[in-house]
Amino acid sequence: MSRQIYRSEKLKFPPLYTRIWEKLKGFPRILAAGSNNPPTVSGPAAAALLSVGIGCFAMMVTHHLSDTSKDIENIVWGLGSWIPGSHNPSKLWGNIGSYTGKETMLLLGWLVSWSILSVLWNSKKITSRTIFFWMSTLIIAATAMSWHPLFPYLPLS
Repeated sequence: MSRQIYRSEKLKFPPLYTRIWEKLKGFPRILAAGSNNPPTVSGPAAAALLSVGIGCFAMMVTHHLSDTSKDIENIVWGLGSWIPGSHNPSKLWGNIGSYTGKETMLLLGWLVSWSILSVLWNSKKITSRTIFFWMSTLIIAATAMSWHPLFPYLPLS
């Protein structure tokens, strides 16, 4: 009798979340099957990943430079004046200020380094260890540069 109940329950149509979960569990098999023509070089991928770290590092260097002098901060602010809200006269919304120039430096650092590295490394094989080391080093350095005890001359407000 218990076998009959089990068989009849198995014939029921499973709920939607079960069907979705069964499809998701099969996803890694698709990736493991691989490609018919896998890439032979890793340079373009390395250029894309490392350029992100370079952009973040460039933003933090610009941040520190803009805090050293009001003139440099005005120059940095001028670089980012193309971003809406950079110079907003509304007291309600305020303005973003010189942060727009720092964002612009991140964007420039990312795009310029990506274009240069992708040309230089177009046909190169770069090990994943090298990619991971430099990407994590740049991101950790950029993050550490925002920590006040390492740079006590930065204002806290």
